[in-house]
Amino acid sequence: MFRPRRLLAAVTAALALGTAAGCGTATEQPAAPQGGERIINHAKGQTKVAGTPQRVVVLDTGELDAALALGVKPVGTVLPDANQNLQPYLAEKAGNIEIVGTIGSPNLEKIAALKPDLILSSKVRDDEHYEALSKIAPTVFAETVGKPWKENFLLDAEALGKKAEAQRILDAYQQRAAEIGKQLGDPAATKVSALRFLSGEFRLYGTGSYLGTILADVGFGRPDNQQFDKTHTKISREQLSQADGDLLFYSAYGDKTREQMDQVVSSVQWTTLGAVRNGKAIEVNDDTWFLGLGPIAANLVLDDLQKYVTQE
Repeated sequence: MFRPRRLLAAVTAALALGTAAGCGTATEQPAAPQGGERIINHAKGQTKVAGTPQRVVVLDTGELDAALALGVKPVGTVLPDANQNLQPYLAEKAGNIEIVGTIGSPNLEKIAALKPDLILSSKVRDDEHYEALSKIAPTVFAETVGKPWKENFLLDAEALGKKAEAQRILDAYQQRAAEIGKQLGDPAATKVSALRFLSGEFRLYGTGSYLGTILADVGFGRPDNQQFDKTHTKISREQLSQADGDLLFYSAYGDKTREQMDQVVSSVQWTTLGAVRNGKAIEVNDDTWFLGLGPIAANLVLDDLQKYVTQE
């Protein structure tokens, strides 16, 4: 565990390094932010941010997605968990980025060493770390993740000094989602089920999830048992019939879970689902459909849905 005295020493050392570096030549320093200061209202209060941040640390998938969508390459980020790498769609765009822990467990010493000028996260992930993070650099937190991803994107963009650009990205996304729905004629008539396999459990994703908002933006209907305003609910293997729908999208989280999913998908029980019998059960990319929390992933989900529409 990161102890308070150790944290204080790390932050003090980082500040001391920054002061000492200020006495050096200009070539030793990152580009200074341009423009004036602005006050960002967020889940933990207000934070003053100057100009366009140059050394940004992001502490969740959504914040990394948001920054990259706006053309900002953060200097540090976290992994989904200790046994996973960055999702390939983010890793490719992020390039050589420093890993500073896992979601909900950031390494404060590593973050301080990067000398960030902005830190982005959320209360649901890092509430207990906010005070320590805000002593390292201006820190902006969303309230939670998932369903409010668009609001979070605009908040991150405001902190990055790119809110107008973020709004254009969201407007283009909304228009594209609506156009895909129109190609189906009456998308609400298609009840879409979303099933995710995790180690030892199955999850159905509701209207209150990140994916749920994308399906709603296209105009799809949802099965009655997925009309709940939260991220997901768990079902057992014996309750697999609850995952049925006119269209079923499913994925597995991690290689070990894939083995479990393959066993289910090859079982007789799986073939009892109407979506399976009708050829409407489609495996999708877990990285974008379920781990994704930002505009880049949302558009990749739309890519998949577009393929489905053109196959109809």
